Amino acid sequence: MMKKKNITNILIVLILSIGAIIMVGPLLWMISTSLKNKEGVFQLPPQWIPDPITVDAYKRLIELDTLFDGVKNTIIVSLSVTIIGTLTSSMAAFSFAKLKLPYKNVLFLILLSAIMVPYPAVMIPQFMMFSKIGWIDSLLPLIVPGLFGNITMIFFLRQYLSNIPDSIVEAAKIDGASYLTIFSKLIFPLIKPAVAAQFILWFMGVWNDYLAPLIYLNTPRKQTLQVVIANLNAAYAIQTDYPLIMAASVISLIPVLVVFIVFQKQIIESIAISGVKG
Repeated sequence: MMKKKNITNILIVLILSIGAIIMVGPLLWMISTSLKNKEGVFQLPPQWIPDPITVDAYKRLIELDTLFDGVKNTIIVSLSVTIIGTLTSSMAAFSFAKLKLPYKNVLFLILLSAIMVPYPAVMIPQFMMFSKIGWIDSLLPLIVPGLFGNITMIFFLRQYLSNIPDSIVEAAKIDGASYLTIFSKLIFPLIKPAVAAQFILWFMGVWNDYLAPLIYLNTPRKQTLQVVIANLNAAYAIQTDYPLIMAASVISLIPVLVVFIVFQKQIIESIAISGVKG
């Protein structure tokens, strides 16, 4: 039995190692390509370690004004949406989980049904609505809808709050605490791990969003980073300037990678919590 178990463990480690190599390989190749010159990209056999190592692509990239504008716009959208949206999502989850509201379960099901509607189905009506109020070619269509919360986060936090006894809220109400005080002083500290995990996942999603900025933003100085990278790809791929394109991709990856490395514990805990409490 021990021998059979050891063989199984070896096979599992081997399969996982192969999967890790397959997933990490493109990332390492992207970094390697960004440190090459144009000739080194097409050199045979392919070089994983550039020879020579050059940062010329990063120097030329820094000279492009659109890159800094893209980073600035993406930071504005990502932070404003996720910070304010996380607060409103937490308050909505608290309301659905702990407050006695008429037809709150029906309202919650209606809210969840919005997840089932694919984005292409509402893309044109949203564009027409934002166009009529003059929001096209601005960051407002990317920011304002997210300020009212994220349905996935509301669902996740509501499930998390359903495991917290109602007696805690009732005791606070007897002591004279308002609902805002109960939420800020009692409920929010209890759900901080779940909020942190969902905040990180939402931030990663907003940072990497490409379709919505492509629809609403036309002026190059107002575009987000993902659209800027796509434009660089279209402009420089014909010139086979792949080091520049890969350098831009590396820069766009750094914030998400740093966030994931720093907060990976919360992300893993969120998966475990959703599996146990969902």
